[in-house]
Amino acid sequence: MNKPRNEVSEQELRRQKEYCERIAQLLHQKKQGVRPLACTKTYGCQQNEADTELIRGMLQQMGFGFTENPAQSDLTILNTCAIREHAEMRVFGNLGELSHIKRENPDFLLAVCGCMAQQDSVVEKIKKSYPYVDLVFGTHALARFPELLYDKISRGRRVFDISGDEQGVILEGVAPVRKEGVRAWLSIMYGCNNFCSYCIVPYVRGRERSRRFEAILSDFRTLLAQGYKDITLLGQNVNSYDGGEDGPDFPELLEALAAQPGDFRIRFMTSHPKDCSKKLLEVMARCNKVCKCIHLPVQSGSDRVLEAMNRRYTAEHYLSLVEYARSLMPQITFTSDIIVGFPGETEEDFEKTIELIEKVRFHSLFTFIYSRRGGTRAAGMPDPISREEKQRWFDRLLDVQNRISREENAKFAGKTLRVLVDGLSEDPKYPLTARTDGFQLVLLRGSPENIGRWADVKIEKSSTWALFANLEG
Repeated sequence: MNKPRNEVSEQELRRQKEYCERIAQLLHQKKQGVRPLACTKTYGCQQNEADTELIRGMLQQMGFGFTENPAQSDLTILNTCAIREHAEMRVFGNLGELSHIKRENPDFLLAVCGCMAQQDSVVEKIKKSYPYVDLVFGTHALARFPELLYDKISRGRRVFDISGDEQGVILEGVAPVRKEGVRAWLSIMYGCNNFCSYCIVPYVRGRERSRRFEAILSDFRTLLAQGYKDITLLGQNVNSYDGGEDGPDFPELLEALAAQPGDFRIRFMTSHPKDCSKKLLEVMARCNKVCKCIHLPVQSGSDRVLEAMNRRYTAEHYLSLVEYARSLMPQITFTSDIIVGFPGETEEDFEKTIELIEKVRFHSLFTFIYSRRGGTRAAGMPDPISREEKQRWFDRLLDVQNRISREENAKFAGKTLRVLVDGLSEDPKYPLTARTDGFQLVLLRGSPENIGRWADVKIEKSSTWALFANLEG
């Protein structure tokens, strides 16, 4: 079934660009020709990172430069995550820390956007408890950010906007401002239709909608021309991408992008197991430029819990996907998400999760103790297991996965791997970072001039979290 596109109209894009120009004029007058600075802080997933890049693109149109220090900025924007309570608490804590900047500089502007800002309860809390926050806008209002900021600057009043169609929109025509480097994110779709019982994403991100293939291809070619070599395709449920009546499905899109000229590699996330097809795995196997790794969240190894989560697959089906992928790509690595302590989970259910982890032997896991999200179905489920018991399970899960990661990494000792050198580490003995095709972190001895280059390196040793090698011989 073709999914709606809901693209922002050309007329609306022109209108927002006019607001960018008005803001630039206002700030030029107010700052007497000194370029204003903006600071963006991003919480949560890579999709939020991609949204922040669009926000920076709009800010650049308004004449802003950028700083990493909120105290040096004229405007600081927090792009927030609502997936877990811990993420929300971090945002509220950081808002409290930013209050002193407002006291010292009354002209300082502070904005909150993203998934948290799409929730009525959060907006009311900010209104009452954080009076120095000037602008709040939700995910559905992202395209109207210039208009909302102009309203704040020109009228001096606080602005709150979480309106918008729950179907969501697609914002094209804004050039993102990305951070320097060799790795880039590229959103190909937005929203989610799955309504997992624990998850707030469909409520704050809207329904699934896919970008036009032509727009994705154009952006992809631009990234290659700009020198990016490791490109991750993004979507809340990326493998349900729908190119429309005459467009590609996700495997076909992946194959078309991999066919572009150049020395690069492609990743994608996040994949839902129910939509991970054999066709997708076969495309991954035959396309050299598609990385042989996949983030495939399983959440639990218990069929009973999976049904309560509304995940729509079984542990057996998940394991069959892993088995088929490895039959095609013996070197493939898997990463996943696990929720510990879902309402009604028993120790027997948890043991089934441990069994699944032992069978799959994930490269790494993103592990979480269940976090209640108001408005989701799971929020009303009985949850009799104590926090202490959940923590005990969680600690055991970490011990098991750390052992597996350590054992799997040890297998690479003495092997030669092709890596992309992508940055600086905090280890003075191994000052460079790199990633393998399977997304293993490699710490390297070598000089910074190698950043951005491909290299074949022989792995000397390993740890739970990384491989170690010498770039220079």
